[in-house]
Amino acid sequence: MKTIPDSSIDAHAACYNIAAVERDTGLSKDTLRVWERRYGFPKPRRDQHDERLYSLPDLEKLRLLRLLIDYGHRPGKIINCSTAELAQLISSRAPIKSPPPEIASIIDLLLQHDVENFRNALLQALMKQGLLRFVTETVAGLNHWIGEAWLSGRIAVFDEHLYSEHIQNILRNAIIAQPGRGSGPRVLLTSLPGEKHRIGLLMVEAVLIAEGAACVALGTETPIIDIKNAVPAYRVDVVALSFSSAITQTAALAGLAELRTLLPETVEVWGGGGALVRARKAAPGVLLLRSFDDLRYALERWRVEHVAH
Repeated sequence: MKTIPDSSIDAHAACYNIAAVERDTGLSKDTLRVWERRYGFPKPRRDQHDERLYSLPDLEKLRLLRLLIDYGHRPGKIINCSTAELAQLISSRAPIKSPPPEIASIIDLLLQHDVENFRNALLQALMKQGLLRFVTETVAGLNHWIGEAWLSGRIAVFDEHLYSEHIQNILRNAIIAQPGRGSGPRVLLTSLPGEKHRIGLLMVEAVLIAEGAACVALGTETPIIDIKNAVPAYRVDVVALSFSSAITQTAALAGLAELRTLLPETVEVWGGGGALVRARKAAPGVLLLRSFDDLRYALERWRVEHVAH
């Protein structure tokens, strides 16, 4: 965090650089710049190096905008509303149902800052449910409820960071512990530059591994040319990319389309994540996955089509 060295600016005007805003709101740097240019908000200050600096009120409004966009609102329709008006839009929605008891108990441990019992509760859920159910039920549920609470300011940013770190570590260890190397298809998992969110990728990897597929995980932010070169090196059947809702749908579809043109027709391209949930169609040869059920259907369809080979 950076502050402007000006005694006339009070603590309420403390400023955050663009990387901090991207991390704390889930809105990409590109999205923030586009909004600034197209809508005139946010209007960041500039430091002595001409870097953007955002105020705390900017950050609070951006969180509300992100939440409402996740609910289906278009940025251009709501971006000029005041913070109070945005909060009213959120509160006017149908009352938020309480999370299921098993999810609520884990969230309570997080909010109580009981790190040891929070982690133990996650591990117990994993052991009880197995990897597949743990991901599709517990982790998916926690992502929803914690994400909503974080974006609306009901939990602290540091709580969300702790949650993300623990989930990632538990999923990595669970994936490593899975027996065997898996069979076809061989799926390369990654995201494009600008997409830093790892949990979605780890969840997809865990589901694929639990279903017996073989995965090649490259982590996040792999340039398209490197993905192209990795495909023959790792003898990949499918490239699966993850796009969180921090990425615009247009950017996600464009990235998938570009990648499709660079790969052999025999290699499938799959895309999923929050950015693509409402996408109606993609470029020819690109498969959109809007749920874990879609992922499992795609896996089964690939096996049926390739069983003769």
